Amino acid sequence: MLPLLGATTLVLVVGTPWVSPAAADEHQLESPHHVQVYIIDDNFTLKWNRSNEAIPNVTFSADYQTSEMNDWTELPGCQYIMGTSCTFSLPNVNVFDEIKFRIRAERGNSTSAWHSVDSFIPFHKAQIGPLKVHLEAEDKAIIISITPPMANMWLTESPWFTYHVVIWKNSSSTEERTLKVYPRDTIYKLSPATTYCLKVRAEHRKQRKLDIYSPVDCATTKVEYKLPPPENVEVAVENQNYVLKWDYALTNVTFQAQWLHAYLKWSPEDQEGEWQQIPGCENVRGTQCVFPREVLPQGIIYSLRVHAMDGNNTSLWSKEKEFMSQKQTTIPPPVLNVKTTGDALHAYVGTSQEPTDLHGSLIYEIIYWENTSSTERKIRQERNDFTFPDLKPLTLYCFKARALMGEEPNQSSDFTDVICEKIKPGDMSRTWLIAAVCTVLPLLLVLTYIVRGLLRYLSSVFFPSPKPPSSIAECLSEQRLENLLLPLSEEKTEQCFVIEGATVIPREEDINSTDEDLKKYSSQTSQDSGNYSNEDESRSKTSVDSLHLESG
Repeated sequence: MLPLLGATTLVLVVGTPWVSPAAADEHQLESPHHVQVYIIDDNFTLKWNRSNEAIPNVTFSADYQTSEMNDWTELPGCQYIMGTSCTFSLPNVNVFDEIKFRIRAERGNSTSAWHSVDSFIPFHKAQIGPLKVHLEAEDKAIIISITPPMANMWLTESPWFTYHVVIWKNSSSTEERTLKVYPRDTIYKLSPATTYCLKVRAEHRKQRKLDIYSPVDCATTKVEYKLPPPENVEVAVENQNYVLKWDYALTNVTFQAQWLHAYLKWSPEDQEGEWQQIPGCENVRGTQCVFPREVLPQGIIYSLRVHAMDGNNTSLWSKEKEFMSQKQTTIPPPVLNVKTTGDALHAYVGTSQEPTDLHGSLIYEIIYWENTSSTERKIRQERNDFTFPDLKPLTLYCFKARALMGEEPNQSSDFTDVICEKIKPGDMSRTWLIAAVCTVLPLLLVLTYIVRGLLRYLSSVFFPSPKPPSSIAECLSEQRLENLLLPLSEEKTEQCFVIEGATVIPREEDINSTDEDLKKYSSQTSQDSGNYSNEDESRSKTSVDSLHLESG
């Protein structure tokens, strides 16, 4: 019986398929999917989804390769990961070179196929991380210091960053203000003894990247100072001097003004020691001071500020006024002249006075609109004469103009007074009349010339002139010419008859003249091409002979 059982058992074991655990896992292990890469500053995060969560003890490993590498390299911080994400940094990788990743699942000696991520440039994919912000409170202002992004990813990009602040009262989050600030700047127009909260983010102007907002920071403004700061600081130009002006409500105080290179405000550090005193603007009794233009050379942006002093009491500094000498040049309003020329309106813009401190040519801008419409149209050009040809007749148009230095609107004069003009009907009819005359008159002249030539041709064909050439007319009398032109059948001839019994004695001079005429006539008619026949010649001879006989 035992041998039989053993045989049976052997048969059962042999009949069962022998499958190794490793082989079974290999068939069930699938590659990760939906792999994503996130970059914030210098920190890379690789995230993925696993295919079969029922399989235990599965880990994941990733490799990377750049365009400068021939082989794949293990990704540090992303080897044998139990979860579905890993964070790492690549400090030695050029962020402007393409890079690609691949990831696979592993379990023991079994591995899935690699899942590859398309190549990309880290700099284009990276986001700007949250910024560090420091706040200092005054009575009506908060000084903000922003630490620019310091990651290796942004080391060369600092000039391209701008910073945006969203600020609100802590008691009312609905009253938000959005401001554009420097890394170190002052937020004005706040209420004393009030708590304000804000958040900041950076923007890369060239790449159009927006930062993640920083954590919310709050600060409480101080109690209002006894001396308020000056307000509405402005700069004007008078001849070769700058005039710094401001507003102040109190009297019996003195003022002091300072300047700073505006580029220093790009540093988050305190630049208080860099402010310089403006010559002629210390201990000023009035609300303005004058200083030479040489103090602030052209082509540089400056920040100006003023504060008030009353004995030992000093106000806070005014809101800083940025200015560039060229931008502060005063451009007087131009002179605008509009008139009708034909079927168009013509405008001329001229400066009322020529400024001596302009660096570059002026650009003129005219804004015009229909008097019954609010839709404005704009023309801007360097030439000071404008033509408006496509306007509706009998419609009133209004115009105003200004002069600009460059394309920036803050370097412009004030607009001129509005002038309204329209195209008059007489101008339209006169224009059409002139155009019609100028068009029809040449046509009439040409037509007259053609008709005259045609009539001359028809007259010469159907009504030829009866007069012979002048050379013939001189030699022939009117009677003889008539004989030459008549057909032979109609020629008139003189017939002579011999009358018997009558004696006619002609005069000798008549005979002589007759002979001469006959000779002349014979010599001229002999050259003709066939108007006279030989019969005529013989008849003439007979007539002559008979005359001679009678005279004999």
